[in-house]
Amino acid sequence: MSADSAAAKLDRIDQNILRILQEDGRISNVELARRVNLSPTPCLERVRRLERDGFIRQYVALLDPELLDRSLAAFIEVRLDRTTPDVFQIFADAVRRLDEIQEAHMVAGGFDYLIKVRVADMAAYRAFLGDKLSSIQGVAQTHTYMVMEEVKNTHVVPVPGR
Repeated sequence: MSADSAAAKLDRIDQNILRILQEDGRISNVELARRVNLSPTPCLERVRRLERDGFIRQYVALLDPELLDRSLAAFIEVRLDRTTPDVFQIFADAVRRLDEIQEAHMVAGGFDYLIKVRVADMAAYRAFLGDKLSSIQGVAQTHTYMVMEEVKNTHVVPVPGR
């Protein structure tokens, strides 16, 4: 089923459930039911269906990077030496193993990947770049953009409707 047809089968209540759970994944079923105007049992059935159908992938806790000594964020453009399936796979497998990398996206344009990293400080970034990222087979070039101010950082996916 395409994303468009999957989203089309969500009614207003499903959409509201998704919006509320994105903001507070720990909300009780009773409170969620109250806020979407259902009784608890049908509300729980809807949440379970949304989980089963893949609309809800998982529940997480969002941690404060500064309190965990990971306050330095950077975006890195990565250009590979070749754009072949095997090089893409080697890079993707390596990136998945690096805890400093929060996001990695294959992109179209002047480079191959855009990654977001979080580290403690500039020394930790330099060690990450030299010892880990640049040593991945196939990495030809990197270009870094250090985050000076985080203007917006959200986990919220816009829910159709409303």
